Amino acid sequence: MTKLVLMHKANSIYEDEPDVVYDFPSAYLKTVRDAVGDWIIYYEPVKAGPRGYFAVAKISEVIEKPGMEGRFLALIEPGSFLPFDREVPRLIDGLPMETRLAAPDGTPRRGGAAQSAVRRLPEADFSRIVNLGLPQNLEQIEATRYDSRAPGLAEGAEVFERPVLERLVNRPYRDVTFRRKVREAYGYRCAMSGLRLRNGGGRPEVQAAHIRPVEQQGSDSVRNGLALSGTLHWMFDRGLISVADDCETILISRNKVPGDVIERLLPRDGRLLKPERPENLPHPANLKWHRENVFGQILSDDSTPWQQGGSVRTPPSPSSP
Repeated sequence: MTKLVLMHKANSIYEDEPDVVYDFPSAYLKTVRDAVGDWIIYYEPVKAGPRGYFAVAKISEVIEKPGMEGRFLALIEPGSFLPFDREVPRLIDGLPMETRLAAPDGTPRRGGAAQSAVRRLPEADFSRIVNLGLPQNLEQIEATRYDSRAPGLAEGAEVFERPVLERLVNRPYRDVTFRRKVREAYGYRCAMSGLRLRNGGGRPEVQAAHIRPVEQQGSDSVRNGLALSGTLHWMFDRGLISVADDCETILISRNKVPGDVIERLLPRDGRLLKPERPENLPHPANLKWHRENVFGQILSDDSTPWQQGGSVRTPPSPSSP
């Protein structure tokens, strides 16, 4: 097995979905097959955008692309994709992040490997890039972001040095990363109500909802997330609301949700607030899954918040962060 850097361009001729599949020509077949079962890092080239190294994932299998001779698909292991909390630049202090892209004097090489869409990545480079994109102390950063006196984080406490690969599969760590990226993508506003609420300490009240749950092979991609208020998150998880196939019309299970609740919680135009960056838009396939598997389904035994004393109240936080 070997680790790789995979070049990804939005709107390219290749049908890539970074959290699902990577489309590549036969020239890279041996290299990609060598990486099956191992981790890769996604990279956006200079001409495609500003992100540099932006996510990590694991390849589970390589197959021929149906109906396309000479093209192959690297299937991404479900649940492995994780966006970087901080996109990692191509160069730091003028030096490449990948040692193989550096000339003997340390300066960037021109052409050759630097233009390759698939590049082998030494373990040391992989760890370095991941540590920059997904800091060891990310959970502490988030816990003290709005309150430096957060409980359980005593002054001077040492950050637990969790190995890179262990961190990539740690559910609490991944939840923090997902929550930070989704809320940031929507400007800390609820994607359905449009409200941006903060508590007295400045902490945003909006939550991050998985459209397709992780336990149902959903990913931690921002495209599988919505920033929602506590009540709307609860309603979304229980199938009371969803999003239409146009990816912007809010659907409501009107036989289960009173009209006055709709008027108080949702905008009059019934439109979803979209992220500023196109690459963060909800993926149609994830929304379709929610409509077909969650929306309009039978409710659990939980009582609805509007049945508690006749007013809309925020229920306990859902399972997703």
